[in-house]
Amino acid sequence: MDLTEAALLAGGAAVAGAINAVAGGGTLVSFPAAIAAGLLPLAANATNAVALTPASLASAWAYRRELARDAHVLRVLLLPSLLGGVVGSGLLLATPQRVFDAVVPALVLLATLLLLWQNLRPPRPAPQGGAPEGFALPSRPWLVFLLQFLVSVYGGYFGAGIGIMMLALLASFAGGADIHRMNAIKTVLASLINGVAALAFVAAGAVDAVATPIMMVAAIVGALAGAVVARRIEPRKVRWFVVALGLVLTAKLAWDRFGASAGAPG
Repeated sequence: MDLTEAALLAGGAAVAGAINAVAGGGTLVSFPAAIAAGLLPLAANATNAVALTPASLASAWAYRRELARDAHVLRVLLLPSLLGGVVGSGLLLATPQRVFDAVVPALVLLATLLLLWQNLRPPRPAPQGGAPEGFALPSRPWLVFLLQFLVSVYGGYFGAGIGIMMLALLASFAGGADIHRMNAIKTVLASLINGVAALAFVAAGAVDAVATPIMMVAAIVGALAGAVVARRIEPRKVRWFVVALGLVLTAKLAWDRFGASAGAPG
């Protein structure tokens, strides 16, 4: 691997770590960077999952103050995240990726529209005493459990836009209102999903041993920087950034799946 390829890996991973700390969708930067550096698609996907796991943990540590207030939400969502990550990584190793990729643009678009709807809703009244509004899980949390499991299956399989999906789920079905507290929970769940998938990919020998440490270090630096920056930005601006990012990701995924193949010579 030459210096140009190493720079592509490090730069893509650093940007992906920062994006994931703010909202999610960093895979759409680091995955193409790994392909451009010469990795085959499966190796790029597996290496990306392994490299971004410590970055997710680093982001979670940066959000430790927010996490201390929302342990009850994590208790509900940790198990479906674990199970979904196992199922998703197994699917990636056992089935063709093209079948699942066909529905990815629709999934990311749906998540983005959910968050857009949340942004356009009138602000909720502030709670008495001025304390930040917390999560209000429904009386039957099975729906949130199921949705998180499905998101986690997708995350274990590929994961582009998984942060946007989890933010939409937390905002629309778990009563989340504070973008930074939702980001904190999202980073913990993403680290669990990526971690489970990473173990499966390492066991299957699908990870590039040279690219992984380069991407891992760069992603951690980007994640720590991204979390610090995100907490200094007005929450509503972060929300709109997530929506804009989701629309860009949807267009990119749709073009990669349909536009490029339509333009290919027959």
